[in-house]
Amino acid sequence: MVTVKKVAEVPGSEVCLSGVQGVSIKRLIGAPDQAPTFAMRLFEVAPGGFTPLHTHAHEHEVFILSGRGVIKGPWGERPLVPETAVYVPPQVKHHFLNAGDVPFRFLCLVPLAADH
Repeated sequence: MVTVKKVAEVPGSEVCLSGVQGVSIKRLIGAPDQAPTFAMRLFEVAPGGFTPLHTHAHEHEVFILSGRGVIKGPWGERPLVPETAVYVPPQVKHHFLNAGDVPFRFLCLVPLAADH
């Protein structure tokens, strides 16, 4: 069965982890939709906010929707603007930061088993 959702109708929640500031998540597609392989999440990072500096065993793909951000890691940092795609390989230390004065929004796709 095909699933169609309006983002505004998907409940969101604050990300409450150590090293996180001003980040919320909406799980757009995942296990409840009977997705067998991937999860699609929408992250919003408030001005001054950031995700934790972390690594994980899975890859993920990110697509920037709005705002300005930065991805940082051992290689340095790269600016992120709307219409930018990012691939983060497994085991690469990274984090995302809002580099602007409006919310920084991006889609993040991960293997379904990694969506927790």
